[in-house]
Amino acid sequence: MEKQAGVRIVKKNQARVFMEGEELCREYIQTRKITFGMSELLPGQRGDIDRGHPESHEVFFVLQGQVQLFVEEDDKYYELHEGDAILMPEGMSHTLINTGETKAVLTWSQAPTHYA
Repeated sequence: MEKQAGVRIVKKNQARVFMEGEELCREYIQTRKITFGMSELLPGQRGDIDRGHPESHEVFFVLQGQVQLFVEEDDKYYELHEGDAILMPEGMSHTLINTGETKAVLTWSQAPTHYA
């Protein structure tokens, strides 16, 4: 990670990489105020259920592909396409499913961040 005068640049190979089920995740930034990352899902793949963030909002933005975001509390699927965004309120359980025919790429951001 490169840092100058409070500005940080995080290269792809410096991101924290982890899996949530079949969902490949990269976390680029985590501060006390915000977390930012991205996820990739191949066609038909599904991420684990995220139990939500009790004191944080989370935004997903679809860069590529098509996904359905299942919200447990609503028992509802929300269809998202390239260029769409969705706001998850505090504490809402959710999971991502790639329902398209190409790789889905999403960014996500959570604020404020609460360290586990």
